[in-house]
Amino acid sequence: MNLFDPISPEERLEAEILRPSKNYWQDAWGRLRTNKLALTGLAVIVVILVLAVIGPMLSPYEYDAQDFMISNEPPTLTHWFGTDMFGRDIFVRVLYGARISLAVGFLASFISLFIGVIYGGISGFAGGRLDDFMMRIVDIIYSVPMMIYVILLMVVVGPGLKSIFITLGISYWAPMARMVRAEVMRLKSEEFILAARVLGASSRRILLRHLIPNALGSVLVTLTFSIPGAIFTEAFLSFVGLGVSAPMASWGVLCSDASASLAIYPWQLFFPAGAISITILAFNFLGDGLRDALDPKLRK
Repeated sequence: MNLFDPISPEERLEAEILRPSKNYWQDAWGRLRTNKLALTGLAVIVVILVLAVIGPMLSPYEYDAQDFMISNEPPTLTHWFGTDMFGRDIFVRVLYGARISLAVGFLASFISLFIGVIYGGISGFAGGRLDDFMMRIVDIIYSVPMMIYVILLMVVVGPGLKSIFITLGISYWAPMARMVRAEVMRLKSEEFILAARVLGASSRRILLRHLIPNALGSVLVTLTFSIPGAIFTEAFLSFVGLGVSAPMASWGVLCSDASASLAIYPWQLFFPAGAISITILAFNFLGDGLRDALDPKLRK
């Protein structure tokens, strides 16, 4: 009796894989495209970035041009968001403030990406006493409130955007380092790492070519969520007077200037506060979509 009879052409056609194979990133992008909220958030972020870059250049008004003859005007066709107490166009100032707020958010996130990924990767891969020592440094950074950093830097550097950049650079990489350390510690016991060791791969190659790339999904999700956090932090510091100074305009400065006349001219606070809310909401929608799309357990 022949146990290995060839299959018929009909059976071969039934067993044929008709759907093209997809790698990890193609599958993630395909699932991200089905998430309407994530795509909406991405579209809103792109629109805000474009408006922040080219909007002030196309406007006939300067962000710091004062005209007391038109001070505190409500929104009109001439001044879409109205004017402030100095007669400055709020629409242009909101777009200019987007440059500063988004620059702070992206810079803080890139610092956390660069320092946090390398620091957390080395800590998790090395383990032992080196890991304990490096994590105690992270715990010390966590234990000091951010406001203390700001106050100390204001004494040394002075208030302004530079102090905010340094403050976020000092403290914002710590959560990323913890997350990367946890991912590396989970991945370094997998079989593909053992295979790389058997083949003679160096520790540096294993860390940079195998461990960190496989943790990239979690890194991107954490990076997406850290940007709105940095934007809100800058807005809060500027609102309480520890951020950028006049005549520069971030969203926090605009909210601080408008809060004194909220009962009389509410639109002056509504537009910058709305810009902060929409931007943070868009990044949260995108982050939720990335978290679902990059989860390997949801791959089909």
